[in-house]
Amino acid sequence: MGFVPQTWVLGNLLAPWPWQGDSGARYGMVFDAGSSHTSLFVYEWDSDKENNTGVVSQTLSCDVQGQGISSYANNPPEAGNSLRECLDKALQIIPAEKQRDVPAYLGATAGMRLLRYSQPPPQVLAEVAKTMQEYPVAFKGARILTGEEEGAYGWITINYLLDSFTKWLLGMIQEKETHPLASNIFGALDLGGASTQITFMPEDSLLGQNEGSEFTLYGYSYNIYTHSYLCYGQNEMLKRLAKELIVESSSSTLVQHPCYPKGYTETVSLSSFRASPCTDGSDPRLALGDSTVTLEGRGNASACLAALRKLFNFSACGHSQDCSFDGVYQPPLRGQFVAFSAFYYNFKFLNLTEGQPLAVVREAIEGLCTRSWEDNPKRLPKYCANANYILTLLLDAYKFNETSWNNIIFQMKAGSADVGWTLGYMLNLTNMVPAEAPASLKGHRPSLWAAAITFIILTLILGLAALLLLLWL
Repeated sequence: MGFVPQTWVLGNLLAPWPWQGDSGARYGMVFDAGSSHTSLFVYEWDSDKENNTGVVSQTLSCDVQGQGISSYANNPPEAGNSLRECLDKALQIIPAEKQRDVPAYLGATAGMRLLRYSQPPPQVLAEVAKTMQEYPVAFKGARILTGEEEGAYGWITINYLLDSFTKWLLGMIQEKETHPLASNIFGALDLGGASTQITFMPEDSLLGQNEGSEFTLYGYSYNIYTHSYLCYGQNEMLKRLAKELIVESSSSTLVQHPCYPKGYTETVSLSSFRASPCTDGSDPRLALGDSTVTLEGRGNASACLAALRKLFNFSACGHSQDCSFDGVYQPPLRGQFVAFSAFYYNFKFLNLTEGQPLAVVREAIEGLCTRSWEDNPKRLPKYCANANYILTLLLDAYKFNETSWNNIIFQMKAGSADVGWTLGYMLNLTNMVPAEAPASLKGHRPSLWAAAITFIILTLILGLAALLLLLWL
């Protein structure tokens, strides 16, 4: 099981954006329409420096009020209206004379991917597009990204912001390398509300195994592995966990929840599990009707982990080492990874984003889970479940261990920009990342560099000798 192999040449997918050659600041905007919320990102760059890495800055980040656009399935016009406040803020910072040239995109992710199962499919995207077209920007479309696109664009964003694609080119040329070292390229770990993605450069090319994608960036081809797991996002995990606890309980009205703190209770309606494809409302174990069940917290970290592991089908991998779960192929991990979105936010809450060893992380999470609801200062009941889910996903599913855990960097920003798929998406669609090597590096040869360095050293030596001679006389 995998995804359709693709060959993407970034910067060559579209004709060059018409402003190339014009000078001054340029802008682009992308809506990230996630499953639980929507955010608008406005980017700015100097058009004189296009096709160089690391020149794009984030000018605005605006969180749209309310839930994700998929929540407006029964009232699609409100999905469009929800974007207006952030669009107005964006136009306040973009000069009026440049607004008509600003490419504006909306990309919807796992929430809308799930909504596509609806019959008939709701008109949410049409209403979103209608609203965006009312504004004086160059609207370029609203579409649903595939999970693999979401993972790949996040990978591009990380390595673009951290300058991974170009910082090593000169050294490679000098050392006569034919390809960037994988150890210099970061992998990406993304956890959203409805899906999770893992993307990295494996040891060997995957294209022959129908399990990889190829990108051409700055003159080099990158074969990457990326996979997206729908229904394994944080919010859908919590729903699936609650449902499994309910159907496996001997009581039909009061169910113990090992991940919730002692003293905390939550009432859920059985009909809520029929609203998402992830909770399989047709499951015969789920009682019919609209009755309610009370979940009662136990605060048991080990039982929480055990319950979360049941959400994964690890047995589908058999004895295969190159398999994550649910029978999905995954090559061995390689290099460092940046974990962002809900990976970061949960661990930031626990003060675990400073590179703490795995043993320290486990201890902190267990301590959190044992705290009662009365002893929970921020009254946030879901962090024990979320943190243990992250451990299960990273260790049992993605196959990190005590050693490779230290290769994970929990980070949400690089410079002034947020880490996520939106910047990579815009860079691609506006032709900002060239397939060719940067002009500043073209034509450089190790012999020329060696000759230049030798010349500089000889010049310094001769200058110093002349100075000493003058002092002597």
